[in-house]
Amino acid sequence: MGSRKTHEVAPDVVRVPDHIVNTYLVGTKGAPSGKWVLVDAGLADAAKRIKLAAARRFGPSSRPRAIILTHGHFDHIGSVERLAEYWDVPVYAHKLEMPYITGQAAYPPPDPSVGGGLMARLAPLYPNEPIDLGQRAHALPTNHRVPGVSDWRWVPTPGHTHGHISLFRDRDRVLIAGDAFVTVKQESALAVLTQHKKVHRPPAYFTSDWVEAWKSVRRLTELRPEVAATGHGVPMRGEKLRSQLDALERHFARDAVPKQGRYIRLPALADENGVRFVPEKRSSTAAKLAGGLGLAALLGLSKLALDRRG
Repeated sequence: MGSRKTHEVAPDVVRVPDHIVNTYLVGTKGAPSGKWVLVDAGLADAAKRIKLAAARRFGPSSRPRAIILTHGHFDHIGSVERLAEYWDVPVYAHKLEMPYITGQAAYPPPDPSVGGGLMARLAPLYPNEPIDLGQRAHALPTNHRVPGVSDWRWVPTPGHTHGHISLFRDRDRVLIAGDAFVTVKQESALAVLTQHKKVHRPPAYFTSDWVEAWKSVRRLTELRPEVAATGHGVPMRGEKLRSQLDALERHFARDAVPKQGRYIRLPALADENGVRFVPEKRSSTAAKLAGGLGLAALLGLSKLALDRRG
């Protein structure tokens, strides 16, 4: 879905798209081992593509200092176990994400009733179970530095998940936002296929605390980013990015928060041991049936789009 070509979106930041999600290589071209990092790890079949992009960027014998996770949803950690083992490197995430990458707890279930698009209706099919990285999993440093790339800092941006983070480089205001906000309407299969570029809320079907999501958008808006590389969608930059981000923050309650859904009135609650409270389910058998039928249609559309690109 969309272009699968890697490209440098800012100095020392390379986007490696993987179907519906993005991963990023952060570091100077040709950097030796330990002087660059991978941010997020895509879907389960992304490992080969990421390894090839890293070898081209840094050399076949170079390996990252670490893999940094913005959060642990399935589309951001699909290849992390394979890549961490291949490179023999640690994986860092916020301390509130640790239960979901050490096998201790599952995420709050997705909500297919929000978003109004095919990708949202497919949400019951998306896994929310934890993975277990064992001793490779580490909490990010409390000083907000990012291991391996000293000119970056991590910014807490909860809401989409309780331990979601974004990465920011102050000297040129480059932002890796994860899913705190995205640049494609991720709930819509058509938008995902065409990669129509516009600042949007975090993917609604997996966002479990809308008040915190709004606060996180405000926090990132205040950074006045020059470039935003997001978990979904094409990177944006300059005044167009900032004006759309301003509008998202200003009208978040009216335009971004769904009118109804499982996590609208009450958020899911979690701590360092995992989820403590999940609101009552608000979904139907019809939604699941629509999701199953939609998956077949989506896979067909995706294959057609990729075939047409050769």
